[in-house]
Amino acid sequence: MSPASTGASTAVGASTPVPVVDSRMAPGGPGYRRMSFALFLAGVATFALLYSTQALLPLISGEFGVAASEASWTVAAATGGLALFVLPMSALSERFGRRTVMTASLAVAVTVGLLVPFAPSLGVLVVLRGLQGAALAGLPASATAYLAEEVQPKALVTAIGLFVAGNSVGGMSGRVVTGWVAQEWGWRAAVGVIGVIAVVCAAAFRMLLPAPTHFVAGSLRPRVLARTVRDHLSDPLLRRLYAIGALFMTVFGGVYTVIGYRLTEAPFSLPQGIIGSIFLVYLVGTVSASTAGRLVGRLGRRGALYLAGGTTATGLLVSLAPSLPLVLLGLVLITAGFFAGHAVASSAVSKTATTGRAQASALYQSAYYVGSSAGSTVGATAFHAGGWAGTVGVGLLAVLGVVTITAFGTRAARVAARRPVTA
Repeated sequence: MSPASTGASTAVGASTPVPVVDSRMAPGGPGYRRMSFALFLAGVATFALLYSTQALLPLISGEFGVAASEASWTVAAATGGLALFVLPMSALSERFGRRTVMTASLAVAVTVGLLVPFAPSLGVLVVLRGLQGAALAGLPASATAYLAEEVQPKALVTAIGLFVAGNSVGGMSGRVVTGWVAQEWGWRAAVGVIGVIAVVCAAAFRMLLPAPTHFVAGSLRPRVLARTVRDHLSDPLLRRLYAIGALFMTVFGGVYTVIGYRLTEAPFSLPQGIIGSIFLVYLVGTVSASTAGRLVGRLGRRGALYLAGGTTATGLLVSLAPSLPLVLLGLVLITAGFFAGHAVASSAVSKTATTGRAQASALYQSAYYVGSSAGSTVGATAFHAGGWAGTVGVGLLAVLGVVTITAFGTRAARVAARRPVTA
């Protein structure tokens, strides 16, 4: 070190404290674009695989001779497997690292995905889908924990919004591709194509994602994990956010599990390829998720959740009309409201949890995918009993739950603000 540099550091140390520089990634900084694109691709692969059978349910029903409520288990098993294993996988990511667990999860999920087209029966298909969901459990919680550790707080909502946007693109592209491929070559070829796309996304993800620089390995001891989970579940704000994520996903899972059945029936009677293209409305979710940070900046977290819930409810009501343009408009509103609400709630979990972030995110993801499984099965059952109006009724009840929980949070915040501060 030169004398000049030594003197400069001494002078600074003697007069003023050296400012702490935040070395985490920020928009425009080194590695941020690579990181964003890598996690975007991970989101694409996750949702494309997770919901690869959803647009194909009428064809699966036809081949195996089962009702919508039975075929819907090919979706519910995948989301249920994810919900069941997301907490254990988050514990592994605390010990072995976020990137390692995400890479292993994608590798197993895409391998199972290449086996799905060869399922000889509905039972085997459901088992494979459950295994696929369990493998994918290493992605969501680890990704949000990675972002919370490696991205500066001011950019966190935007970064998580981009990951959620990748989810929406994966969900959209998976359904659109499967719809057109299935129309020509059947549902087995369609899910095979999704498996190949996921392999490409997984390889690119591993090459692009920067190595973590702020990860600190935690403990795998069950007692430590149980204490962390208990602490998170005792936090009223986190409990509300978990419930909100589950309820939003109940709406979304129900609507998109059943919409294919509705559109194959009169008065629409659409072919499979066109039904798959309906999922292009997911692009609306890509936009609403990626702009969630600006929405929170303008309205606050609770204001953004009220707007997301209101938009979703409006879409449900509009979709009741026996008109294809109005059904599409309803789906656009439902999708925009859902993805905005999900991005706001999931980023709030990452901000609220200061320790055990992977477990906090895992609990959110578990609740979220329990909501998806519930929405798929209850929505399909309601459709069987009361048609599309039955599915819409389930969705409206879930939105009412979101608004009620958010209103309770608003009241709790006002009470806390009026409480006198004691020394």
